[in-house]
Amino acid sequence: MAKVEIYTQPGCPFCQKALTLLNSKGVKFNQINAPKGTAEREEAIKRSGGKTTVPQIFINGQSVGGCDDLLKMEETGKLDALLK
Repeated sequence: MAKVEIYTQPGCPFCQKALTLLNSKGVKFNQINAPKGTAEREEAIKRSGGKTTVPQIFINGQSVGGCDDLLKMEETGKLDALLK
């Protein structure tokens, strides 16, 4: 199974939507709390190539984007292939 990491912040509806999708697929993931101004948020920005929003999602160390990107991959059938 793929290594999935997701940077989130409390109260973020997009983070919750992404987490709900991953949970519904039975994906094990590492959720990293990354509110604005924290070292974790800076790490997410650096790893994602400068994207400042959350969630930031990484599969096998590669940035796949945020919630909308994850949902689009699910809709097009590409997510399952990445999660194998």
